[in-house]
Amino acid sequence: MKYALVIPDGAADEPQPSLGGRTPLQAARVPHMDEVAKQGMVGRANHVPINMPSGSDVGTMSLFGYDPQIYHTGRAPLEAAAQGIELGANDWAVRCNLVTVENEVMKSFTAGQIPNDLAKHLISLMQHSQCGDEHWKFFNGVSYRNLLIYRARDSQPPFTKETSSTPPHDITDQPIAGYLPTGPGSDILKKLMVESRPIFAADEQNQARGKSGQPTATQVWLWGMGSRPAFRNFKERFGVQGSVITAVDLLRGIGRLLGWEVINVPTATGYLDTDYPAKGRAAIEALKTHDFVVVHVEATDEASHEGHADEKVKALERIDADILGPLHAHMKTLGDYRILISPDHPTFLRTKTHSHGYVPVAACGSGISPDHAQSYDEIAAATTSLLFEKGCDLMPWFIGRG
Repeated sequence: MKYALVIPDGAADEPQPSLGGRTPLQAARVPHMDEVAKQGMVGRANHVPINMPSGSDVGTMSLFGYDPQIYHTGRAPLEAAAQGIELGANDWAVRCNLVTVENEVMKSFTAGQIPNDLAKHLISLMQHSQCGDEHWKFFNGVSYRNLLIYRARDSQPPFTKETSSTPPHDITDQPIAGYLPTGPGSDILKKLMVESRPIFAADEQNQARGKSGQPTATQVWLWGMGSRPAFRNFKERFGVQGSVITAVDLLRGIGRLLGWEVINVPTATGYLDTDYPAKGRAAIEALKTHDFVVVHVEATDEASHEGHADEKVKALERIDADILGPLHAHMKTLGDYRILISPDHPTFLRTKTHSHGYVPVAACGSGISPDHAQSYDEIAAATTSLLFEKGCDLMPWFIGRG
């Protein structure tokens, strides 16, 4: 049996006035998603417990079959795993965004999708500013997504589970004052954030970007902190060898911690301009050597964060045409197979942020009997009886070990 999971990140949404009262999934032309719905079952899953922050760290963990109430320690440790950064028992990882804050308002949680080379330069400046402290180490990632590691070095960390900070993508166009880090060790994080401002303001490369009319990085934003997680190996649990295709460090990290192969697609960007066909080809290739392939696409989530309904529709159509369609057609030639579509969480265009609530799921293939649903969208999903109140129960059902 071969298995595939396609994740249109944050695809679940509300009816949009700009789309004639339809959700983006209803408005998009997605014949291959609808085919999965017609040939199999459509339902709903709740991947993010109401008492946890909504995000891909929690949502994908649940989607992969792991209860986030048990396994989640924070977002940054998962991204550290993606970079091969080993955390000691008392070490902590902190997500470090490069952001644009103007007049104390979060104008861009990506610093205008800051280029990799400039991001690397600014992170090196932050590391240089902290070079006298043996506990702190900055690591550059991709564009605005970077990390700060606290090395305990036989001491106790200043943070606890009560330490928290709001993701910057949740406060676009809002004053930052009410969303700064809180709890044990938060004073250290706020100090680092403040100290980054004059460093970035004085940097010539950063200011040259501003003079060209593009947003500058005005500071770091520290959030998503957590200690080392411990997962049970996916193959040991479900009996299939997995692989994951993504442009996002978070998903790479979870994949590595689960024992999956992380497949790199050089032209995948984690943004609206990602190389959809290359991801589709990579998924087909992965099934030659793996039982299970996950294809994650961030573009739908990014479109919601920017409030662009038309771009969200376009991204859904590209996922359908260039990834799901070719992948499903190929899997039909392999014998027994199952294919699943599920976002990790809703991301509302109205609020430009992640939300709690159900996402539509659709699965077809060997041993899955069709229900009455004829399309893949939030409205169709609400009419069926297939329901996963705990999203982590979806994967055992899909693999056939529920």
